[in-house]
Amino acid sequence: MKEQTKAVHLLTNLLGIYSPSGKEEEIGNFLAQEMTKLGFQVGRDAIGNVIGVVGEGEPTIFLCGHMDTVEGYLPLRVEEGKIYARGAVDAKGPLAAMVMAAAQVAKEPAFKGKGKVLVASVVEEEATSRGVRYMITQGIQADYAIFGEPSGADNVTIGYKGQIQLKVICKTRTGHSSSPWLYDNALDKAYELWVKIRNSYLPLEKVESPFYAITACLTKLAGGNATSVIPFEAEMFIDIRVPPQFTTSQVYKQTRKVITQFQTENPEVTVKATVMDTVEPFEVKKSSPLVHALSSSIRKALGKPATLLRKTGTGDMNILGHAMNMPIVTYGPGDSRLDHTTDEHIVIENYLNAIEIYKATLLKLSELYHRNANLNSGHEHA
Repeated sequence: MKEQTKAVHLLTNLLGIYSPSGKEEEIGNFLAQEMTKLGFQVGRDAIGNVIGVVGEGEPTIFLCGHMDTVEGYLPLRVEEGKIYARGAVDAKGPLAAMVMAAAQVAKEPAFKGKGKVLVASVVEEEATSRGVRYMITQGIQADYAIFGEPSGADNVTIGYKGQIQLKVICKTRTGHSSSPWLYDNALDKAYELWVKIRNSYLPLEKVESPFYAITACLTKLAGGNATSVIPFEAEMFIDIRVPPQFTTSQVYKQTRKVITQFQTENPEVTVKATVMDTVEPFEVKKSSPLVHALSSSIRKALGKPATLLRKTGTGDMNILGHAMNMPIVTYGPGDSRLDHTTDEHIVIENYLNAIEIYKATLLKLSELYHRNANLNSGHEHA
């Protein structure tokens, strides 16, 4: 009970510090102090990520969460077994659960000398993923990794789609809006091109299973600067989501063909397309020891099988998974449908269950690693 009280206290204190992306200094200082009290060796890197280490030996298990939130302060309140606040779900709940689980597992006799847990709390996940991108440049080494994002206490996220952020500018000649038949309207042409891009991807076979389909969303269309002038420049932003059977370059190549064809058909229109950012899709194998360890820990703690999720969004797991080429999943308490909403809250029982599930997973991964090491050692002696 004492550990549970301490766990709820840590989460409540984290939620009491408003920390939108780019303003993580206060929460970073608090977290560094609390992790030091819990027995971590703690450091801060050049951009403000907080990194704590407990345990020693192999394997190295990397737990990564983020301490920033989206903008929008929500007053902290506790009601009927739930904690309401910005970041309760996304993603201070998972982060606090990982910190508590690592601190507790380091005291377990079965873990002594048989594993090291590296807990990173990164900055700007909600904005630019700057925190995790910087950590990659510093050369993280680990055998397994778990990202702390809300999957729900009984679910494991094993895949995220990739993303292309595309900016397209269409330019035309202009004239008076009283003679629209004489000139191409840049806004009309931009929208016409958008429809061609959207229709170039195969339609969804089932709305319930869009993970393996390429999808596109027009997120912004702007143009025109006077009420009596035909718009001569239009700017649009398109968000394209890429399933794991494709790379972002393959999908962009297909999109470029559509744009080139459009320009051929509309020689009076100038089109400039710029890729603003890309993230590759990522999916871990269901047979991975990490998926098995986490799934069995969920079954043991909750008495029901884990559900494996493939999400149509994009996360830091994509970036790290490709950079490090190691088993990686996303797991954490909380309902992701509450992300960024005014009703964001976490059920305390789910948060406490997640701590036990993280702990059991860390122990299983250590046991599995050393069992395999002993088997390999036996083969070598034979």
